[in-house]
Amino acid sequence: MVKKFQNFLKREILYYIITLVILTLVMHIDLLTDPLSRFQIMQEKENYFHPFLYAFIVYIIILIIRKIIDFITGMFHKNS
Repeated sequence: MVKKFQNFLKREILYYIITLVILTLVMHIDLLTDPLSRFQIMQEKENYFHPFLYAFIVYIIILIIRKIIDFITGMFHKNS
């Protein structure tokens, strides 16, 4: 039971990190060309946590959609 939870937690953390990286690159494409200037802007504005918050909100939405799809597909597998 604990091993199953650990695997679930590792997988969900990986999904969150992937969501964070994708959203960061979509919103701030300049990270690929000039990351130091982006970090300097972030330091000047002192907005360190907004990427984590936005990624968490998107992650929760994706998680809810995934669980709804799992529930629906589970209903079809039980009936057949």
